[in-house]
Amino acid sequence: MDVLISIKETITVQEALDFIQSPECGGEVIFTGTIRNHTKGRGVVKLFYECYEAMAISEMHKIADHVKAQWDIKKLAMLHATGDKYPGDIAVVIAVASAHRGIAFDACEYTIDTLKETVPIWKKEFFEDGRD
Repeated sequence: MDVLISIKETITVQEALDFIQSPECGGEVIFTGTIRNHTKGRGVVKLFYECYEAMAISEMHKIADHVKAQWDIKKLAMLHATGDKYPGDIAVVIAVASAHRGIAFDACEYTIDTLKETVPIWKKEFFEDGRD
């Protein structure tokens, strides 16, 4: 399985799509997490993402290793943004390619769920009302 793992200020869906495309793969699943303009009924101005990069990359590789052991995946991309992100901006992209769609869906869902639970990437929300 080929893997692309990246943590940087700007990420794109196209970067992930370009990486996973392969003539041997009929199933490509892409999850994109974007910044909402609200949370819990409050207007969001922006989010700020930061991480302990070495540990975050290490945890992302552990996720990729588990995906490789669990499913017949050909390619996996995990991209996460850092810094200030505004409503509509992309915060995370998970892209999976396999011969069949069901496997790609399952692996993609596992990857984003596990990333959110285990990878040390933190966000601070900034609200319209100025309160934390």
